[in-house]
Amino acid sequence: MSISETIARQVKTIPEDTTFGYAQLRIGPDEFFSTAKALERLQKKGVIKRIARGRFYRPRKTVFGEKRPDESQLLKPYLFNKGKRTAYITGLTLYNQLGLTTQVPSTIQIASRERRNLSKVGGLEIKGVKSYVDVTERNYRMLGFLDAMKDLKQIPDVDMKAALTLFKNRIRELSQKERRDFVTYALSYPPRVRALLGAILEELSYPRDATELKESLNPLTNYALGIDGTLLKSASNWNII
Repeated sequence: MSISETIARQVKTIPEDTTFGYAQLRIGPDEFFSTAKALERLQKKGVIKRIARGRFYRPRKTVFGEKRPDESQLLKPYLFNKGKRTAYITGLTLYNQLGLTTQVPSTIQIASRERRNLSKVGGLEIKGVKSYVDVTERNYRMLGFLDAMKDLKQIPDVDMKAALTLFKNRIRELSQKERRDFVTYALSYPPRVRALLGAILEELSYPRDATELKESLNPLTNYALGIDGTLLKSASNWNII
């Protein structure tokens, strides 16, 4: 069987609307060029579509025409490496999903430990940013909330009271171990994040978890977050103004 026939058969087994690349095709190291040519021929036949360099998908045909993969499928290759999560969506896209802003950004930020040069995939503008800690399936949601705390003052049309309620509810849902992990991750973030998380933990009566954060801060530094005692009772204890 020729390499073209082999690739065509493999592509046929890939679900429609699912993105794939060379890593998903069973090819040898000396078959890359032949595979590229085979994929190029499949593109010309309309069997597959190219969404980015080395990334393709089988379009789903509907009565309204061809359907392209949804956003989660388009971004999947940038969030996972060999099935393991190594990145997560952050920035205004995440804050919109969390209900912190109504603004829909034109560029999607993807955070990972190694900053990557990302540009566009399937019409989506993507920007790579560096995460503060290694990203895993277990911690990426926590990191997203810490990012929101970091950017809180800069989030467009954010309602501070609603944002603090969201943070408190999220922390209440955590187990003791998860809460400890949350604090550990926060220690890698800027001081204003540690101060805000510490103040929230103190207000929720988790003083033991807040102690390590307090010890990591300069007692003479103020944090201008636009939050006072009416929004967060413990704000002044953490020099938050």
